[in-house]
Amino acid sequence: MSSPVYQHPDVARLISSALDEDLRAIGDLTCQALVPPTARLQATVTAKAPGVVCAVELFAQTLAQLHQRGLGTVTIEHSLPDGAVVAVGDVVWRAQGDANALLQGERTALNLVQRLSGTSTLTRRYVEAVRGTRAGIFDTRKTTPGMRLLQKLAVTSGGGRNHRIGLYDQVLIKENHLALMGGARTASPAAEAVARCRAQLGGSCLIEVEIERLEDLEPVILSGADIVLLDNLGGEVLAEAVRRRDRVLRPGMRLVELEASGGITLESVRPVALSGVERISTGELTHSVRALDLSMRCHPL
Repeated sequence: MSSPVYQHPDVARLISSALDEDLRAIGDLTCQALVPPTARLQATVTAKAPGVVCAVELFAQTLAQLHQRGLGTVTIEHSLPDGAVVAVGDVVWRAQGDANALLQGERTALNLVQRLSGTSTLTRRYVEAVRGTRAGIFDTRKTTPGMRLLQKLAVTSGGGRNHRIGLYDQVLIKENHLALMGGARTASPAAEAVARCRAQLGGSCLIEVEIERLEDLEPVILSGADIVLLDNLGGEVLAEAVRRRDRVLRPGMRLVELEASGGITLESVRPVALSGVERISTGELTHSVRALDLSMRCHPL
């Protein structure tokens, strides 16, 4: 089933902007010189590296926008769904139709699908690395401007989970917010910040708070935090945080999840997961990903 993300206006705007970068008001000079208006091609996209694909549907959306700009139609014959695992040589997408549309949409679609598939592939590696532990792999807001919804989708296609989408859907209290907490009424500015957010935003708002010392853990839990972020702390400290959290919770209290973050890599993620935290977040899934190598080849009809 297609994700509703593909119908979001942000996605249409992203594709339109990418096409404008390539075509501007002049269009494709190479096609104008070499490709007759009636020419037809069959195009096949194959994997040149193993991985997990995501957003293959963007080929169809790119071609649809080119059709709206006056180019011919293309019929899609094969398209892999989000999360499909591919090996070298596997066919990811195949279509036939207007040669100008296929050639002019090729790079825009490949740029998006390769990058998003790279995120799905890397996420799957992280998920496999923590298999057997209680930890889930989460993304961050360290995304490419304009691509956030698609990059968040790519993380879930790889088996990961989404952190907040933006500033509007969850509270995350960090050290720069706590810098404004002068005159806090308690010994824990982090706990005071949680209490203020809870009073202002109500019981249904998800509140996460970052702490840098374990002494703040019990106060922020008792102040109403839903998630506690432990940034750049080693495995032993994380394990101690889990023990302290478990001692604070009483029968009938909801679980306050612990999230580890900061400098997480594929090499270090499993020891972090073995500490017992429920969440591990890393910006690497979206800001430093290597695109999955895909190639499109065309043949005349």
